[in-house]
Amino acid sequence: MSKKLSGFPEFLPSERIVEQQVLDHLRRTFELHGFANIETRAVEPLDVLLRKGEIDKEVYAVKRLAAADDEPAELALHYDLTVPFARYVLENAGKLDFPFRRWQIQKVWRGERPQQGRFREFTQADIDIVARDVLPFHFDVEVARVMAEALAGLPIPTATLQISNRKILEGFYLGLGITDPVAVMQVVDKLDKVPAERIHELLVEQGLDASQADRVLALAEIVTTDTSFVGRVEALGVEHELLAEGVAELAQVVDGASGVDGVVVTADLRIARGLDYYTGTVFETRLEGWEHLGSICSGGRYDELAKDRRSTYPGVGISLGVSRLLVPLALSASRSVPSAVLVAVDDEDSRADSTAIAQQLRARGIPTEVAAKADRFGKQIQYAEKRGIPYVWFPPTSVKDIRSGDQVEASPDTWSPPTSDLTPTILPKEQLS
Repeated sequence: MSKKLSGFPEFLPSERIVEQQVLDHLRRTFELHGFANIETRAVEPLDVLLRKGEIDKEVYAVKRLAAADDEPAELALHYDLTVPFARYVLENAGKLDFPFRRWQIQKVWRGERPQQGRFREFTQADIDIVARDVLPFHFDVEVARVMAEALAGLPIPTATLQISNRKILEGFYLGLGITDPVAVMQVVDKLDKVPAERIHELLVEQGLDASQADRVLALAEIVTTDTSFVGRVEALGVEHELLAEGVAELAQVVDGASGVDGVVVTADLRIARGLDYYTGTVFETRLEGWEHLGSICSGGRYDELAKDRRSTYPGVGISLGVSRLLVPLALSASRSVPSAVLVAVDDEDSRADSTAIAQQLRARGIPTEVAAKADRFGKQIQYAEKRGIPYVWFPPTSVKDIRSGDQVEASPDTWSPPTSDLTPTILPKEQLS
């Protein structure tokens, strides 16, 4: 037996059913808001992937054992869906209608050390809205709201959507006289992993004096579930045009995304996001009781990630780490197969009759399978129980709910199970939060 590869999760059938239902829910939510689906290629030229962000150690290079002379010298598997999407927009700008609203669910690959919630191969679900030259700010609010609704419909612990704005941080730092605000942002972004005392030391190492470092940390301590953060920022006594702009924008997003049952929305000025293409609104998301997983859903606004000689294509998007969410939670389904009905087989000579009944049920949208062997009916019921199949049909006209023991006469042309039994359901998992 080959050794299991670390960081490449594989699901059992009941776990895969959970993943598929989660992906179906996400697709339905995104499409209800008018997002169109695309799929981009798995590989990109290495220089395209490395153009934005500090991820050069996380990329899987790809090459053929016997590559042709005219093939690109360096290809790599994409590590997220945003950079490939920017390339896709540029290549297809003449065929897209702007603003373009896209949802995308695909595998991505990162060459990092596997640990809980972090994998080398995993599934992401993204939404983005991109425009030509100008992207109205209300789309920042919309993207946050759509993802909040998507999260609210999942069988997971309470999610907290943490929202910030890099303009607040940059403007605040510039107002303090700090000359390299991006470097300071990258330090502050480590607050969830590094103690505040150490962050203070790192800020001083960046050239800040103790007073500046104190005020940077004071800003980062501001977390509110409403727009009261505005007064707290103003109370710190720093003024800058960019700061004021960011505060106003963040207030709009927090106000617009709030009010979705099952999701907490906060203004959280610790959040900066490490990738340097973000220019305004930024998002991160954590689960109650599972904060050790880090952010399971993140993104933000990027004004210049995609541009050519004629136009710039600003966008805003947010990405949900589906594998990061589902693998640690280990959710399971009510059955390991889609079948709602098992048609019993009296003997092998009558298998065709059982198959005909199954076909009648399937024609009416009822997932059905036929017993694998003509065993004693007790054995066939055990077969159904093991797989979680709720009903056994005994030819020609008898169906039994094997959970309750109720058995009734029925016709395969008219009988249907309750809607709740038609497809597997995700089982509630104790101690999720």
